[in-house]
Amino acid sequence: MSSSLVFATRPSALARWQTQWVIQALKTAWPDLDCAEKVITTQGDRVLDRPLPEIGGKGLFTKELESELNNGNVHAAVHSLKDLPVDNPAGLVLGAIPLRGEVRDVLVAERGDTLDTLPEGARVGTSSLRRTAQLLRLRPDLRIEPLRGNVDTRLRKAGQGLYDAIVLAGAGLIRLGYAERISQWLPLDAMLPAPGQGALAVQCRSDDASTLRLLAPIEDFATRPAISAERAFLEGLGGGCSLPVAAHAVLLDGRLHLQGRVISLNGQQVIDCYAQGDDPQELGQECARQALAQGAGELLAITAARE
Repeated sequence: MSSSLVFATRPSALARWQTQWVIQALKTAWPDLDCAEKVITTQGDRVLDRPLPEIGGKGLFTKELESELNNGNVHAAVHSLKDLPVDNPAGLVLGAIPLRGEVRDVLVAERGDTLDTLPEGARVGTSSLRRTAQLLRLRPDLRIEPLRGNVDTRLRKAGQGLYDAIVLAGAGLIRLGYAERISQWLPLDAMLPAPGQGALAVQCRSDDASTLRLLAPIEDFATRPAISAERAFLEGLGGGCSLPVAAHAVLLDGRLHLQGRVISLNGQQVIDCYAQGDDPQELGQECARQALAQGAGELLAITAARE
């Protein structure tokens, strides 16, 4: 007997690609599975003329999709995991976290510049506080200017000369076939990613046993613990996904290794922490404790007050 799933997805080309990727992976596991998409516009998609922290960082790209789930209008929703708040809504669960993609950020510059060769005072586009802080840490002379919109919109603005360069997640460019636009892959020591960057999350209702069973084959055993450690670090710092907080964890030889970073908006104060262990939640909390002991709470409070 065939089964069917309806997926909630955002309207951007990247969101649609990611949902189709999940669907194709599921159809490989379940050849008779029927899948459909329901496109839903979120607040983050509608409000494009203001920076994300200004319009409320949590759930800007997820709340409407989660409402469709809770109302029973769809079986699952596909998210970029870095957009999901750390506190999962009651009744919902991350039913599957597939194999993680590229975690690094990239520089896109029409003249092919790297972070080292950009001229003094160059205009760099990003609306991410995490990227802004790390850029200014390396190049305090840069003029950071807000940049919103989907990947195509951002690339078009860069091509029109509105910026000397822009910073984007490498995974999105790879997924949409824009690898040739990348001027520089930013190394992790220079630009640590957002918690969950490069990973997808397939959300469903916690009591929907049928959907959970169908999603099981696309779960990646190494990605979930790494993501969980990164999100536990963010949670330990207060959970604000729009704050200048970065984290990256990997599972090596059965052991998790986590690096976390909190940085002032001007890039002048950097707090790095490192931890390794077996339990993702404890690892993230330990890294958060290290950061807080070095003054991360004060840095984040100053950032929140400015925003």
